[in-house]
Amino acid sequence: MATVLPSPPKVGMVSLGCPKNLVDSERILTKLRADGYAMSPDYAGADVVLVNTCGFLDSAKEESLEAIGEAIAENGRVIVTGCMGKEAETIRARFPNVLAVTGAHEYEQVVGAVHEAAPMPPSAFLNLVPERDLKLTPRHYSYLKISEGCNHRCAFCIIPSLRGDLVSRRPDAILREAERLVAAGTRELLVISQDTSAYGLDLRHASWPLKGGGEVRAHMTDLSRELGKLGAWVRLHYVYPYPHVDQVIPLMAEGLILPYLDIPFQHAAPSVLKAMKRPANEARVLERLRNWRQIAPDITIRSTFVVGFPGETEADFQYLLDWLDEAQLDRVGAFRFEPVEGAAANALPDQVPEAVKEERYARIMEKTAAISAAKLQAKIGRTLDVLIDVADGEGATGRSKADAPEIDGEVHLRDAAGLKQGDFVRVLVEDADEHDLFGVAV
Repeated sequence: MATVLPSPPKVGMVSLGCPKNLVDSERILTKLRADGYAMSPDYAGADVVLVNTCGFLDSAKEESLEAIGEAIAENGRVIVTGCMGKEAETIRARFPNVLAVTGAHEYEQVVGAVHEAAPMPPSAFLNLVPERDLKLTPRHYSYLKISEGCNHRCAFCIIPSLRGDLVSRRPDAILREAERLVAAGTRELLVISQDTSAYGLDLRHASWPLKGGGEVRAHMTDLSRELGKLGAWVRLHYVYPYPHVDQVIPLMAEGLILPYLDIPFQHAAPSVLKAMKRPANEARVLERLRNWRQIAPDITIRSTFVVGFPGETEADFQYLLDWLDEAQLDRVGAFRFEPVEGAAANALPDQVPEAVKEERYARIMEKTAAISAAKLQAKIGRTLDVLIDVADGEGATGRSKADAPEIDGEVHLRDAAGLKQGDFVRVLVEDADEHDLFGVAV
């Protein structure tokens, strides 16, 4: 006589914010699936909905609150987790019917809340599902989180109060995860943390044995070298320009890791950097950029900048524009300063009017778009390695080594029959605009 298995509860997930939040969502769902839960792609089919919130800026908090409200309206059974979980009183005041509120990377608490809200029916068959990683990104690229938290105390940021001080993962555990991802089809590993350059500092850069012999030190350079041996693209994000970053550039020249650095400079004017409580040695940074380009000529430097920080004068902003002219960064994102509850910058004098912020934002975007357009025009006629993200049988869209997913440009291919997602292909660049390249496979 056949045994009829009970249907497992279904969990829906809304994941907001940065890639670090996305990794947290993947870990939560992986644990829930291992516990026997099924996943729902929509509100209607879910027994409970998780909303993983972002709380970095007030605008992000409002987006999170809107997402919670939508989930409650569409489903009614909602658990809130993530960075905004620190503000449980605010969430419950606006949405008293939320089932539970937990903070960032509080995996046990949020999983426990799901067990309470949607209990798993007793069944040996359902409760012994093997634990395998569940990914929310396409199969061919994966985010690899190497640490949590941050030791910096930048005046505009509340990340340490949300996620705590730096806590690094053991390098052998990171490498085991990376090996599993590559074996499962990952072609690109995107290394993320709050501060990748500080990786291993809390572990005193101790060494751990590797399963195949030898050992690896808990240090960005050593970890990058070992990741580079796995056969996938390795892309470094959120790299503060500490002196030892210079040691990573030769690994790029050797082809072990991608010639790409995501460095959050935030500004260039010394007075603004001092007010932000960030290192203020922009002249030395320009010298290092020149040296890096000599070692790895194809290196792509990506950065973000804040305009309209309290006390920023027109002279400070012009200094930043002039610095960008000299730095010639490849990819740039800009943000208007936004007060965030709990940030020290809120109390600074000489707040910049919103109209001035908007005007400066428009000018920096115009400046960086022109730099980007000129750099991409210079690539016309070159042949580049491209990783395919989307292919429909005729055309395809992918990314070069200079492009991180969702934040940088793309490479659009014509006559791309036969290509599929995850393929590496050589592309002849035929045209370019301010952000993207256009070409054909060769």
